[in-house]
Amino acid sequence: MGHIIAKDIYRELGDKVDGMPVRMPWSDAMHRMLKAIYTPAEAQFIIRMPYRPSTAQRIGPMVGMQEPELSKTLNSLCHKGLVCDIWQGDHYLYMISPFVIGFFEFTMMRTKGELEPKKWAELFQSYMFGNRDFLEANFGDGQIVSVMRALPHEETIRQQDHVEILDYERASAMIEEASIFAVGLCACRHEKHHMGTRECDVPLETCTSMGPSAEFLIRNEFAREIPKGEMLDIFARSKDYGFTLSTDNVQQDAGFICHCCGCCCNLMHGIKYSGYPGVLVSSSFIAKVDAEACNGCGKCARACPIDAITIHKEQTTEGKPHCWAEINEELCLGCGVCALKCKFDALDLRKRDQKVFHPEDSFERVILQSLERGTLQNILFDNPNSKSDNFFRAVLGGFLKLSPVKKGLMSDALRSRFMHALRKGSGQ
Repeated sequence: MGHIIAKDIYRELGDKVDGMPVRMPWSDAMHRMLKAIYTPAEAQFIIRMPYRPSTAQRIGPMVGMQEPELSKTLNSLCHKGLVCDIWQGDHYLYMISPFVIGFFEFTMMRTKGELEPKKWAELFQSYMFGNRDFLEANFGDGQIVSVMRALPHEETIRQQDHVEILDYERASAMIEEASIFAVGLCACRHEKHHMGTRECDVPLETCTSMGPSAEFLIRNEFAREIPKGEMLDIFARSKDYGFTLSTDNVQQDAGFICHCCGCCCNLMHGIKYSGYPGVLVSSSFIAKVDAEACNGCGKCARACPIDAITIHKEQTTEGKPHCWAEINEELCLGCGVCALKCKFDALDLRKRDQKVFHPEDSFERVILQSLERGTLQNILFDNPNSKSDNFFRAVLGGFLKLSPVKKGLMSDALRSRFMHALRKGSGQ
């Protein structure tokens, strides 16, 4: 009987986390993963929590707990990365960790307690890439709002365009604005290390964060605080290795910067092996080749983490072979890794003709991400114990699934007014 009850709890937990901004369709692989990470008591707690970040005072009645048991449980869940605690001036807000960026990363970043990283690595890999369900649910319908975006290596940007680069596109500006920094285990590299598929030799401790995100990771022992000088050293090393920089898909207050390689990064694998280019949103730049200066050496193609560059070979009118690099502009991330490796100044980054949409902040990203994936109603009416919230979730969910409604609210014409109304209603 206990086994049946536990199995029902994990199916209910699966439904709960599938209702978040990052969808998680149910499968046997998901069941195994959730059962390995959450105890039945933790699963029951998460099921009863609201979707929106909330105070402990609001959460307590929903989960049926009082102090000090409530604080003890919340702290334990935060230390496992299953709940995030967000400091709001004089109190904490608590929210359920999504899958990414969330309990996948935090689980594989853990260094304290009774750990089973090899088992977790196998379970995560099986769920994310065992079939296409996870990627299809989040990117199979042409969704444009993802959790992360590529950052350009600034020195690879064409001089004429460099004056146009905004602070949110410059890693150097993001570091300069922050006052606290942290580094922890890279979840993807740690996972691939245990899967035996890791090819790079960079240290596992390469996941950098700053500001409130760094404070969260330090507080819950997922990362260690580092001085600004060490942060800059990590970035210099990534330039030497030719790693792609990626960060929060927001213009304001990005909390982390990843240092990604093609052999380990799950985002890159989602693009390269599964055919979903929207997994990682491109920067506002794109790589361009000077075919006359390029000699077709292939270093840029080998450096590209998503195989967006091929070497074109052609005979000249004199009968001599001529080779040059060609960019797949539909895939190009605008990261500049290819240009870092070019010794002939034949490659650089230039402003894209078509503007890339990057949400203003985390509030806008989560709202639009939820709208695209059909879960916005859960954020707006987030009390799982309220009959009225359950009713409005069902009604609004059906309305928002209508294609004309979703397309209209995501369009440039209506998006700003839609977001303004939601901000005003939420008090932000």
